[in-house]
Amino acid sequence: MGGFWSALLDQGDTLTAHVVLSAAAIALGILVALPLAVWASRSRTVARLALGFASLVQTIPALALLALFFPILLSLRAVFGEGLPTLGFLPALLALSLYALLPILRNAVTAQANLDAGVIEAADGMGMTFAQRLRLVEAPLAAPYIMAGIRTAAVWTIGAATLATTIGQKSLGDPIFAGLQTQNWALVLSGCVASAGLALVADLLLGVVERGFRERRKPVWAGGMIVAALGVTAALVAQFGAQRSDTVVIGAKTFSEQYVLARLIGQQLEGEGFAVEYRDGLGSAVAHSAAASGAIDIYVDYTGTIWANQMGRTDNPGRDAMYEAIAAWERDAGGARVFGKLGFENAYGFAMRRDRAQALAVESLADLAGTSSSLTMGGDPEFFERPEWISVRGAYGLRFANLRNFSPTFMYNALQSGEADVISAYTSDGRIAADDLVILADPEGALPSYDAVLMLSERAAGNERLTAALRPLLDSISVEAMRRANYSVDRAENKLSFDEAARELARD
Repeated sequence: MGGFWSALLDQGDTLTAHVVLSAAAIALGILVALPLAVWASRSRTVARLALGFASLVQTIPALALLALFFPILLSLRAVFGEGLPTLGFLPALLALSLYALLPILRNAVTAQANLDAGVIEAADGMGMTFAQRLRLVEAPLAAPYIMAGIRTAAVWTIGAATLATTIGQKSLGDPIFAGLQTQNWALVLSGCVASAGLALVADLLLGVVERGFRERRKPVWAGGMIVAALGVTAALVAQFGAQRSDTVVIGAKTFSEQYVLARLIGQQLEGEGFAVEYRDGLGSAVAHSAAASGAIDIYVDYTGTIWANQMGRTDNPGRDAMYEAIAAWERDAGGARVFGKLGFENAYGFAMRRDRAQALAVESLADLAGTSSSLTMGGDPEFFERPEWISVRGAYGLRFANLRNFSPTFMYNALQSGEADVISAYTSDGRIAADDLVILADPEGALPSYDAVLMLSERAAGNERLTAALRPLLDSISVEAMRRANYSVDRAENKLSFDEAARELARD
């Protein structure tokens, strides 16, 4: 229980970021919904279209909606310039504002449509203008119903905002995703409890405002709004007040090794006097684009991932030739820069339990092809869309009975429980030895090499003090040391935090 309270008390930064994002999204949703509701109340066509659009948005999963804004903003950069952010706060704000739109808009339109016709006629009879009638009659009558919609939108938005982690925006999703990756349930619970608590507090404050409007008691609703505004202001000050302009932003993908390496880089830079900030839980394509656009300054990638995903290459020229080609391609592309290798390789490898592989007489991917039609293959959420999978499948004619997606952590659990027969494991993962797994040989060389490399944004690459601070990390990590660090956060009896594992890795 102590671990839970410690994790919960550590969520100050993520909580304030979550408050700022959620409040901004709800505010933007209100600014769009209310004028639209007034227009819709005067036109059935507008009402139909507006409510139809808002309902359509609600059918899109929040995670997909957040992800969709990345390519949208990326395409808009050609119009608005390189300064337009494609990750982090802006796409999260736009997506969540759309998500908040429906309950506010529906309640506002319904309230307007059900106003007492006699009251409206009386207002017209008194010679009120449209603006006077809206301000003095319609708005006060509709306000309680609109506030009820805002309360619903607030709860939805605060919950959905945890997913903003996946597009590089700090939120209470950070501890949830990190905890799921390492099966640190105290960390998961701390993020869930903080998010739920925030939603309850917001609902309570907005409920006070709603009751004040319903009872026509100005001190009540005004007081509720003031308290809510003070809370948001405090979060804004905490989030941005002390932030340094020279903060180095370090990105990490969605698995343990990335979290540990990000902390290792951060600790190295902090030791040299830099302020650092982390953007965890990024997908491979998002992380690369973030570095290329300058949304993050540093992250760790793998040569095989860039080769297949970014360059679209399917050949395998060899480890050194691949590295040189990638470095040249990144320079010519004018985005991210390859700074150097960390010293170890984390390749994709098809893994099986030893007893299962022996029972099926499978030692290589060629052997696997003969029996794959009766087996279940498990992969991380992006594996079956990656070029590497397509290449291996084509090279060996693999046709599995089932393909199942798992988070990187649960993928190993699925193998142990028998829910998967083969998984797309990572060769630097300590769980391979701990679980007595075998990596199947790749005689056709369908899988490229995956040297871990430091990737810098153009701005970071041009900072000589920063690059000098990073240089000691190059060629400093062996695969054995990386496996120990990964195991220490994933499966060890006394699990280490990412920060602790990074310090151990630095000493290894």
